[in-house]
This record gives sequence, C-alpha cells and structure tokens, in this order.
Amino acid sequence: MKYLLCLSALPVLLLMAPVASQAHHLDRIKWTGPTTGPQAQDFRTVHFIASDLKNGGTSAISESFLSAVRVLKWQAQIFDGKGNPTLIRQQLLHSISQKVDGLVLGGFDAEDHPEEIKRAQAAGIRILGWHASAKPGPSKLLFTNITTDPLDVAERSALMVRKFGPSKAGVVLITDSNFAIALAKTERMKKILEDSKDVNVLTTLDLSISRADHEAPKAVETLQRKYGKKWTHTLAINDVYFDHMNFPLKKIGRKEIVNISAGDGSVTALTRIKSGLSQQVATIAEPLRAQGWQIADELNRAFAGLSPSGYVSDPIEVTKVSLDEHSLKEMEGRIPFEDSYMKIWYPGGH
Repeated sequence: MKYLLCLSALPVLLLMAPVASQAHHLDRIKWTGPTTGPQAQDFRTVHFIASDLKNGGTSAISESFLSAVRVLKWQAQIFDGKGNPTLIRQQLLHSISQKVDGLVLGGFDAEDHPEEIKRAQAAGIRILGWHASAKPGPSKLLFTNITTDPLDVAERSALMVRKFGPSKAGVVLITDSNFAIALAKTERMKKILEDSKDVNVLTTLDLSISRADHEAPKAVETLQRKYGKKWTHTLAINDVYFDHMNFPLKKIGRKEIVNISAGDGSVTALTRIKSGLSQQVATIAEPLRAQGWQIADELNRAFAGLSPSGYVSDPIEVTKVSLDEHSLKEMEGRIPFEDSYMKIWYPGGH
C-alpha cells in the first residue's frame, strides 16, 4: 500500500518499509500502556502536520506514526511546516478543505492556531497533538497530547549537571518561547538548578529551533565574551542546538563545556554522544517509536468515539555509557508497544 509524504505543499509517493522488529537480546520491560481499547477502525484519512522536519524528533515521530498507519491500513499525508507559522496555518486550512478524518499537530503549539483548530473540530475532524501543548493529555483544542511528562524530563536533565563537569557549575539554559512545552521544561530546570548547591544559572537564551543553525553559533561567541570560564554547562530543550555548537565551542577552545539536552534523542545527537568527542554528554530521549504508535492508537480511540487512554510514556536517559552497552533502538525495543497495540487493534490476529 502506498502512503503520501508531503515535504512542502505537493505530495510525493512513499513506499513504507516493513515495521522494525523488536530487539530481543534485552529483557522486555513490563508494558504500562493500555491493554484494552477499540479494534482497528475502518479506512481513515489522516494528515500529520510537522512543525519542522529538520528537527530530528519531529521527523522520527512522523516516520513511526506512518509505520503504525500502515498496520491500520489508513491513508496518511505528512506536511512539513518548515518552522513557518504561516505555512502551518495554510496546511491546517488545506487539511480542513480535504475533509480528513484525523489531524495530528506534530511539534507546534495548538494555542497558536485556535481558529483553524476550532474550524476543524466543527467539521468533525479528530485532532491530536504530539508536543502540541505544555503537558500530556486532553485539552479544549486537542483530543489528547502525546509527550513524556516535560517536568520529569526537565528534572532528569537538571540532575545530570551534578554527574558531569566541575562541582561548581555555571549553567546556560536554552529554550524556544514558540513552544509551551519548551518553556515548561525550562522553568522546571531553572527551579531545580537554583535550588542546587554550587550551581549558578547564568542566563536563559530564547533561540528559535528553526533558526538554530544561524543563532546557536552566534550565541557561543556572545556567551564566551560575557561569561568566559564561568560558563561550564549548557542545558537545552532540544538536541538541535548542539548540532550547531560543537565546532564553534572547539574553535574558541571550550572543549570542556558540558552540554545536556532535555529532548529528543535525535540520531545526530546519539552519534556524537557515543563518540565521546563532543561537548554533548547526555540527552533525555523520547521513546519516539512507541509514541508514533501511541498517536495512532489514540486516533483509533477518537474514531471509535471513546475517551483517550490517559497513558504517558517514560523518557529514556541516554549517555555514552548506556550507548556503549546498547543503542537507543535496542533500549526502546524493550518496550513491547507493537505487540501490545496489535493485540488491541486485532484481537483475533492480523
């Protein structure tokens, strides 16, 4: 079966690869997600509007969602908002005009487009978000929002400051005020750090994720001029900032800076963490493969006229030590999400 992947306004055909198999050499962990729910609903059309497919987390979640859609035999389109609110609005209106059954907001705040979303709701379209509000669960604009608990992610990230780098830490926080979930993470990290002994929060920078390639290198120069050796750690709400800080930090001779990300566990980030040659030492990864299937399951519940499951997945702490033992795919492979959702959707077998 063919699915549509739209990287701008024009769809391109994409043949789906087989669903990735689970890793079996690690013991499975107990499934804490739903075990009951509606069987697979009949053919549906769904649009997934991504905030920016240059963001590794958003790209990965859309791919995982498509793997679940393949199993459910739905038709799906992925649209790339390219970090542009105007383009995202146009794509929302396009989805409404197409009279789709379901709409997924992938990585942008639902509150930024209330009129379009209300129009979609009035048209009977089921709307679900991934990282589309500051917390998991339902809201006035969303059937439900899929994410790990951002405050849990923030706390895990902040506590890692004590594990890496000098005992007296000077921390720079990097956030993106375009996203409520990013601000929630940042406020929690800041509170924990300010309550920690020998930790000084130097500043909080508001840098757009969509412009990280331009803004992050400039920020390195500015921070070095202002804080010098007082700057020992950087905590960011997304890996993407560190994609563009590694070389600038080496250029100014600051290889000892410790970078920690409160999301999402991109392939690029995992590669540099595992190498041990980068300033980024850790990321708190979203279980993106499992969440892609979770999105599909929640949509299936919405199509069946049921309530959200209420399930919130746990984040995964990733460091060089953990990656030397197992890949993130293997770690996430311990979660029996595919088998669990398949038993709900096709209780008599697929």
